[in-house]
Amino acid sequence: MIDIAYAMGQGGAAGGQGGGGFTAFVPLILMFVIFYFLLIRPQQKKAKDHRQMIENLKKGDRVVTGGGIHGRITGISDTTLTVEISDKVRVKVNRGSVSSLIQSSAQPQAPKAEKTEASKKK
Repeated sequence: MIDIAYAMGQGGAAGGQGGGGFTAFVPLILMFVIFYFLLIRPQQKKAKDHRQMIENLKKGDRVVTGGGIHGRITGISDTTLTVEISDKVRVKVNRGSVSSLIQSSAQPQAPKAEKTEASKKK
């Protein structure tokens, strides 16, 4: 009687494996695709935007460092920035420690163009 039970167990297992090995990997592949679009891709985009922001920093920009220090850029070198945090108080920080750009020193030129056109009409 025990021999019959083992024989039945073998036949059932062999029938279950006949479906193929690829179907076992489908959930794993699906999970990887979900992780890519929900976690990996947005993080890569954010890192790319941060890298571009750091490359485009210039004198006069207002920034916030990773430590929370707010200041205005007064000097730039390849790896460091000189940030003025108060009158005559300047600190040197690494470029990578800048977490965000508050205000760019470049002012929009559109309002000046409108005023120029208005003055021409008068």
